[in-house]
Amino acid sequence: MLRFAANLSFLFTELPLEQRFDAAARAGFQAVEMLLPYDHAPSTLRDRIEAAGVTLALFNTPVHDWSDGGRGVAAIPGEEGRFRAEFELALSYAEILMPAHIHIMSGLAHGPAARDCYLGNLDWAARHAPHQSLTIEPINRSDMPGYFLHDMQQAAQVLDHVGAPNLNLQFDAYHAQRIHGDVPGMWQRFGRRAVHVQVAGVPGRHEPAGGEIDYPAFFAALENEGYNGFVSGEYTPARTTTEGLGWMR
Repeated sequence: MLRFAANLSFLFTELPLEQRFDAAARAGFQAVEMLLPYDHAPSTLRDRIEAAGVTLALFNTPVHDWSDGGRGVAAIPGEEGRFRAEFELALSYAEILMPAHIHIMSGLAHGPAARDCYLGNLDWAARHAPHQSLTIEPINRSDMPGYFLHDMQQAAQVLDHVGAPNLNLQFDAYHAQRIHGDVPGMWQRFGRRAVHVQVAGVPGRHEPAGGEIDYPAFFAALENEGYNGFVSGEYTPARTTTEGLGWMR
C-alpha cells in the first residue's frame, strides 16, 4: 500500500505552518516534507512533527538567495566552500528532525566545469554523511531555467559516476512529464533508482488527477513493483487543499 506525504510548502498554505502538520495528519498523510525549513528552529519543527504523529520525508539543502533566483550551488564552480557550509547546516537540522532524505539542489549552471563541480560536491557530501540518505532530482527548465540537473539520463549518469549507496534518485512525475513527456517510460527505465516520489498534475501543477499523466496507472505500477518510499503531493491546490485530496483515494 502506498504511503503518502504532503509537501507543506505547497499544501495547507491556507494555514500557518505550525498548523499544517496536524492538518496533514488529519487528512490521512503519513508524512510531510518541506522545501526549506531553515527559517524555523529545528526543535520547534520537531515538536510539531511529533505532536502530529507524522514522519518527515524530506527537505532541501539551503538556498538562502531563493527570492533572488538562487536554486542551490552544488554545480556552481567556485562555490564549493558555500556548498559545504550549507550542507553542514542541513545536517544540523537533520540531526534533530531525522528526515528520510535530504535533497541536494544543483543550482543554475552548465558545461563541463559545472559537471565536475557537481560530481565533486556530491561525492564529498555522500562520504561526509554516509548514514544520511541523499537525493538528486531532475527539474524541467521551463519552470526553472538554467537548472543544471534537467534530464533523467543525466541523473542516472551522475549517480553511476558517484556510486554512493546513500545517493539516489528523487523521481518527480511532474518534472519527468515536462522534460520527457513519458512518465511510464521514465519510471520503467529509472524507477529502480528512486527512493522518493513526488506528484502533481500536468499541465497546471495542480492535483495529480486527470491531465497528461495517468496517475491511477502510475500508482498501480508503484504498488506492483513494490516501491516502498513515500509518494509526496508537491502541487498547488486548485482550490483548498482538503477539497482536492480525492486523488489519494
